[in-house]
Amino acid sequence: MAPTNSSNKLGEIMMESGLLTREQLSHALKEQKKSRAPLGNVLLDLGHIDEKGLLTGLSKQSGLEKIELDSYHIPREALRLIPPSVARRLKIIPLSLNNGQLTVAMADPFDIDAVEEIERLTGYPVDIKLATEKGILKAVETYYKDKGGSDRGPKRIEELLEGDKRGTVAEKEEKDTPTIAPVVKLVNQLIFHAVKEGATDIHIEPKEKELVTRFRIDGILREGPVFPKALQPAITSRIKIMANLNISENRLPQDGRITFRLGEKRIDLRVSTVPSIFGEKLVLRILDKERLVLGLEDLGFSPRHLAVFKDCILKAHGIILVCGPTGSGKTTTLYSALSYLNSKEKSIVTLEDPVEYQLPNLTQCQINSKIGFTFASGLRTILRQDPDVILVGEMRDAETVEAAMRAAITGHLVFSTLHTNDAAGAITRLLDMGVEPYLLSSSLVAIVAQRLVRRICTFCKEKVRLEERLLKMTGLGEKGKRIVFYRGRGCDRCYGTGYRGRIAIFEILPVTPSIASLISKRADSQTIQNKAREEGMTTMMQDGLQKAAKGITTVEEVVRVSYGS
Repeated sequence: MAPTNSSNKLGEIMMESGLLTREQLSHALKEQKKSRAPLGNVLLDLGHIDEKGLLTGLSKQSGLEKIELDSYHIPREALRLIPPSVARRLKIIPLSLNNGQLTVAMADPFDIDAVEEIERLTGYPVDIKLATEKGILKAVETYYKDKGGSDRGPKRIEELLEGDKRGTVAEKEEKDTPTIAPVVKLVNQLIFHAVKEGATDIHIEPKEKELVTRFRIDGILREGPVFPKALQPAITSRIKIMANLNISENRLPQDGRITFRLGEKRIDLRVSTVPSIFGEKLVLRILDKERLVLGLEDLGFSPRHLAVFKDCILKAHGIILVCGPTGSGKTTTLYSALSYLNSKEKSIVTLEDPVEYQLPNLTQCQINSKIGFTFASGLRTILRQDPDVILVGEMRDAETVEAAMRAAITGHLVFSTLHTNDAAGAITRLLDMGVEPYLLSSSLVAIVAQRLVRRICTFCKEKVRLEERLLKMTGLGEKGKRIVFYRGRGCDRCYGTGYRGRIAIFEILPVTPSIASLISKRADSQTIQNKAREEGMTTMMQDGLQKAAKGITTVEEVVRVSYGS
């Protein structure tokens, strides 16, 4: 049975039941505002209730049955379904398996992540009973020790792994599909869950005694399912087979690609493996075209920034650079710009390493430095193909930069990326790479610097006052006290983080005659930035604070990406 969505609050239920006084509840609510911890945990920490009292309140709130674990006998087949490491971490213990349904005891019935993880791990729907946290942890230690429980998975998985000692997973998949099905289903469910949650990467990390997974969601790594160590060879081999990698090679890094279908939707995954002391670590980069290619209006540009950016990319020739660290959304901005320019009247050619996603009507070229097909040599070659627009994946060296500059001044519009912290810093970086100032000043059209900030969850959004520390860091001072800012309180929809989704913050530095003059004189980045601000440039910090004032993101998030990257 799942918990009911009772509208009654836990504190009110416990007060009505005589478990709590109004003064104690008021005290706990004040402490909760400071710590933002669940109310039940705050009440326990303050000593206002004990675990049995909390259990009674949760039972009335959720409509679930509370039990005493001391009176239960847990069969071996139930214990085999959940490894002890998972049971301890999630504070959950299996009770029985009847008619295809797994009954478990939990201390927190509203921990949806824990329930979903158990359902994914075991393949059975879960029925929840309530027990105290101490009782659950005591039962975990007692039962897994006495009944011989181990970190191995379900019996059918154990049999699969025994079979794999005699032959590879690939051979078994061809000869015995039913036997391999559990691991196939497990990997498919892992990918499906990551895509459903909006993850951009899946990290599969072998540890000494378990196989840990983590999902990068909204730029932050979050813990995923933890699998028994015994499943590591089967899961690793399955993913390598899907990516057409050599499953017998585990000493060298490998790269591959998987096409995964969710109904009518196609998801591409870029797979990277690297050997570690406990086995191969795998990272699956999720490439979703719907998220990768957006309309320019959806990228997060302010109306002024959007007008400036459109004006720049519609020029006939010159270089437009997009700058920022890895994972700052540069590829999305570039692909969206190319999609905006894409038409039957234009020839658009890209040089990428790797090609992130195939776009219609474009000629996309994959760099292969092993055979001498580099950005620089590729750029010289495609200039003979009469392109109108060129994308160079990255300005990696002076040879590539100079070739791109010469392409720009000979009538081509060139897009590329550079790893710098801000727009003005890109100019000094290019000069340091040996580019002649006259070449740079005559070819650059604009530099866009960007970061990704997390959006406030719309389901738990609330007003907030800024701390003095943030007022000083942002330079808002007293003016900031009069601005209404927001934050996410944390709810089930955002997994308690207060954030859901991301949006970019930008600064765009158009190369005006005065900026070109400074470049020719080899001015430093601070001088160039000061001049750009005099001419009306909005910095990333300012753009982020404007979005925070509109309730799109938080000031803390703007500060994090501005100072932490």
